[in-house]
Amino acid sequence: MAKSFIHHTADVSKNAKIGGNTKIWHQCHVREKALIGRNCVLGKNTYIDHDVKIGDNVKIQNNCSIYFYSRIEDGVFIGPHVCMTNDKLPRAIAESGAKKTAKDWDVGDIVIKKGASIGAGSIILPNITIGQFAMIGAGSVVTRDVPEYRMAYGNPAKIIGYVCKCGSRITKFEEKEGTIILYCQKCKNKIVAKS
Repeated sequence: MAKSFIHHTADVSKNAKIGGNTKIWHQCHVREKALIGRNCVLGKNTYIDHDVKIGDNVKIQNNCSIYFYSRIEDGVFIGPHVCMTNDKLPRAIAESGAKKTAKDWDVGDIVIKKGASIGAGSIILPNITIGQFAMIGAGSVVTRDVPEYRMAYGNPAKIIGYVCKCGSRITKFEEKEGTIILYCQKCKNKIVAKS
């Protein structure tokens, strides 16, 4: 297996695990206990917090912030300037006025399923799952789950249709007993998904 490339300006914890053939570019910061799979690319100035899990063949563009307890499955694309948050009630201080500590934090997780794409400049709030091969449009604020093969965008992001594995918007579909059958006119793929 090919060795990983880590740019000399990147700060990668010795307690992070990096898969083979992964490229970590200029000024990236990868924290302790982060797990990054094989054949990944982390663009310039990307921040990967502790305990983040990233699968194989993931592409994360420049200036992304991926905070702890985020889980990114295989084949996910994350556009530039995406922020994956982990606190719905952010405060620097407790009610007493004292600085908050880790014990005061109610951390939420984010799961990005296999093959999904997150458009540039999007913000993903905690306790969100984005389904397989879903597509989030650029500049979106995702405040609720997005099911598999759905396209969503806006602030807050709303589902506006279906998308194929190839990335094309699907306009031909039919619903049958709890499932939806999607027909891609571009790649001729037929997909059965949950409705």
